[in-house]
Amino acid sequence: MNRKKKIKSTLLAKKKKANAKLHKSNKPKYISKAERERLAEQAQENIENSES
Repeated sequence: MNRKKKIKSTLLAKKKKANAKLHKSNKPKYISKAERERLAEQAQENIENSES
């Protein structure tokens, strides 16, 4: 019984992983705090340059 259970659980886990790879997440990509600050500075410079 234990051997059957082990085989079934490994096959099920493999199937779940394969299925998970097919579906992409809607979650946005992580951007670090430093990167957000750098992007904000660039945006601010672009606004100042376009006004001049």
